[in-house]
Amino acid sequence: MAVMWSRLSCIGLGRGKRSISLFSNTSPSNWTKVVSDAEKIVGYPTSFMSLRCLLSDELSNVAMHVRKLVGTKHPLLNTARGFVYDSKNNLQMRGLVVLLMSKAAGPSHSVPNPQLPDMVSGIYPSQRNLAEITELIHTAFLVHRGIVNLKDWTNADGPLKDMQFGNKMAVLSGDFLLANACTGLAQLNNTKVVELISSAIGDLVQGIYYEGSNSAEDSSVADVSMATWEDQTFLSHGALLAKSCQAAMELAKHDVDAQMLAYQYGKHLSLGHKLNSDLQPFVKSGAVEPLPFSLELAPVVFHRQIVGQEKWLQQLQQARSFGRPIDFSKLWRTIKSEQGVSKAMDLCSYNGNKALDAIKCFPPSEARSALENIASAVTKV
Repeated sequence: MAVMWSRLSCIGLGRGKRSISLFSNTSPSNWTKVVSDAEKIVGYPTSFMSLRCLLSDELSNVAMHVRKLVGTKHPLLNTARGFVYDSKNNLQMRGLVVLLMSKAAGPSHSVPNPQLPDMVSGIYPSQRNLAEITELIHTAFLVHRGIVNLKDWTNADGPLKDMQFGNKMAVLSGDFLLANACTGLAQLNNTKVVELISSAIGDLVQGIYYEGSNSAEDSSVADVSMATWEDQTFLSHGALLAKSCQAAMELAKHDVDAQMLAYQYGKHLSLGHKLNSDLQPFVKSGAVEPLPFSLELAPVVFHRQIVGQEKWLQQLQQARSFGRPIDFSKLWRTIKSEQGVSKAMDLCSYNGNKALDAIKCFPPSEARSALENIASAVTKV
């Protein structure tokens, strides 16, 4: 499984150095308070949930080797820094949501005498283990996504041998994290949970494959619909959280209805967050001269769908006048002049409301309120 993961993750290398959104685009002060309050509810800070694995002897040796990358622009350096210090308190949000979901649902009343161990702070030990497994899988995903396409390498990035070494470290350390996650998953001794999380890993791999199947040039002219965007976004950003929330309900022996509600919350929270992230280049205050942005962002896809493929290609050609690289300032103004941005904002709000509807079916509690606050903060543009 780990080998398949690392090999398929390399398919996406044609995109160069990509940023990975991690629940990081909401208002910093409000978001910090939401996370801080939520962590108090589940019993301990989750900012270093996977620290036991990250500080193992094996990865400590990797960390020593990673120091060789200092002075280069290899993205593995920034990924490693994020494990140690993350000022926005967003690195471990998936695990936090799983813990909050576990506490909000509480023990099952649909199965008499489920013979489960005692809860700690309203959460079963197996659910805490699941939260850590979710974070390990996501972290492995981030590490593998830090592989550099050496075809795009320049002398400014660093010595070629260092960049090659960084790629090897990204593959090996990502595989190590994924292997540990799979071991922990087996130790849960729940076949359905294993099937759910294994399928989520498969979804992630498929999402990476879709992202890497076309070059940036191909994606700019491909006729992509919002339905396709949602399907691919769910695979690469939503499946892990949605299925982890569902698995948390299964570990507590909740019925299918409760499992589906948890799944829907995770799904719509992830989609809402991705929409929020995609909207940032178009809604940030003072965004007059935007940095280059992906042509696969939701507002861009909406815009292309609204104006039609023929007009979109004309607009793209106008932004590339005289065969030069895309003038993103010009393209940004063109997209802002249409309804793509407002459509994306509406869809973001829709997903936030769907997440709120799902969680409101659980009994009132501090944990449920925290999940409501997270949904509101993540989808507030």
